[in-house]
Amino acid sequence: METNNNNNNINILEIINIKKSFKLTKKEQESKKLTSPYLKAVDNLSFKVKSGEIFGLLGPNGAGKTTALRMISSLISLDEGKILFNNKDIKDDLFSYRKKVGFLTFELKLDDFFTPSYTFFYMSSLYGINKEEIFKRRDYLFSLFEINDFKDIKIKDLSTGMKQKVSLAISLAHNPDIIIFDEPTNGLDIVASKEVLNYLLKLKSENKIIIVSSHIFSLIEKICDRVLIILNGKYQKEIDLNMSKDKSIEDIFFKIYEDYYSNNKDYLYK
Repeated sequence: METNNNNNNINILEIINIKKSFKLTKKEQESKKLTSPYLKAVDNLSFKVKSGEIFGLLGPNGAGKTTALRMISSLISLDEGKILFNNKDIKDDLFSYRKKVGFLTFELKLDDFFTPSYTFFYMSSLYGINKEEIFKRRDYLFSLFEINDFKDIKIKDLSTGMKQKVSLAISLAHNPDIIIFDEPTNGLDIVASKEVLNYLLKLKSENKIIIVSSHIFSLIEKICDRVLIILNGKYQKEIDLNMSKDKSIEDIFFKIYEDYYSNNKDYLYK
C-alpha cells in the first residue's frame, strides 16, 4: 500500500459555508416549539485544515459537531456549501475522496458475530487492498493497539474499550490521508486513551490531515493546533492553541458560551 508521508506534499481540506437541516416529525416539532418542521443542525460552517495539523471542533452535545463531521467524511450530503480537497470539489469524484478518508465515530457498529481479524480483512478488501498489505497493516495496527490477544474472539464478547480500539484500527486500515475522529477516546480507559492520543500525534508527524471532535477541554488542549468553537451549529470562534497561552480553552469557551446564549435566550433548536 502506498503511503503519502512526504512532508513536501501539503494537502488542504477546505470547508465552505456548509449547511444541513433535518426534517422533524410533528411530535418533535411540537416538543421543540418550532414553527418550521426542519431542524438546522449545521448553519454556514467554514474552516480550513492542512496536512500535518490537528484541528479540533469543540462544543456541547447537540452543537452540530457530529453532523459536520459526517458531511466532511461524505457519509451524508450537504444542503448547501462546498467541501474542497486540494481545491477540487469532493462531489466531483466521491469514490476517490472516500478512499482518502478514515472516519471513526463512537456510533460505529461492528457485527457481533465476526472477529476483529475477519472484520479488518473484510473492510480492508473493500478498498481494493491486496492480501499481503492487509495482513501487514493488520499486524501493525493490532500490535499498536494491543488487539492481537483478542483478534479471534467474537466482537460481542469484547469489552467496550476493546471494541473501540478495533473500530479505530478498522478506520485506519487503508492508511488514509484525512483522519476524522468523533470523540476518539469515548469508552476507553485512561491507558487506552493515552495510546490513542499518542497515535494521533504520530499521524500528525506523518503529515495527515486530522479533525477531532470533542467536548473534553484537556483533550483539545493536548493535541490540537487550532480549535473551532461551535454552538447551535454555527461558527463562533477559531483559536490558535499554539498562540493562545494567556487563557485556557475552557475559560475562552465558557465566555463565548455565556455571551452567545445570553443574547439568544430562545436559541434551542432554532
